[in-house]
Amino acid sequence: MSSASKTKHIAILASDGFEPSELSEPRRLLEQAGLRTTVIAPDHTQAPGRIRGWHQQDWGESVDVDLPLAQARAEDFDALLLPGGQKNADRLRQEPQAIAFIHAFGEARKAVAAICHGPAMLIDAGLVGGMRLTSGPSLQMDLRNAGAEWVDLPVVMDGYLVTSRMPEDIPDFVRGLLNVLGVPTLAEAD
Repeated sequence: MSSASKTKHIAILASDGFEPSELSEPRRLLEQAGLRTTVIAPDHTQAPGRIRGWHQQDWGESVDVDLPLAQARAEDFDALLLPGGQKNADRLRQEPQAIAFIHAFGEARKAVAAICHGPAMLIDAGLVGGMRLTSGPSLQMDLRNAGAEWVDLPVVMDGYLVTSRMPEDIPDFVRGLLNVLGVPTLAEAD
């Protein structure tokens, strides 16, 4: 673990309806690489101070919220991670404060990593025009209509944006984010 990785602080923005594996597994891998993570959510969740995942047809695991969105500032973080989950993305897209938070990372050219339905939020934040990225297949046309070049790859890195398609891509997704942050992966550190 490099000393540089110890200083990296990753914001994870999510709401009720996130895909559990797309929050918990990247978080675990980032922390394993020595980075600090903070889960951020809007105040109006089903259970105060917690967000609930949605997996297939039912509510899944709950995760503690470390910081309310109203108190979160992009300048306090090195990167932003947007887990998928259609319900999660739809809720956050309707949240002006969430879109402003995402947009602030783009304006500062700080790393933004989005997986599956997560890239839908990048559209509303105005970050996809002219960018090459991927997503869950159902967002392909939405992203193209917003001016992105959509490709079907496990991970796509274009400038500060890192995108992936699905839970199976999580190892590549996290490696991509670490690469953009300049943090060696565990394999590179050996």
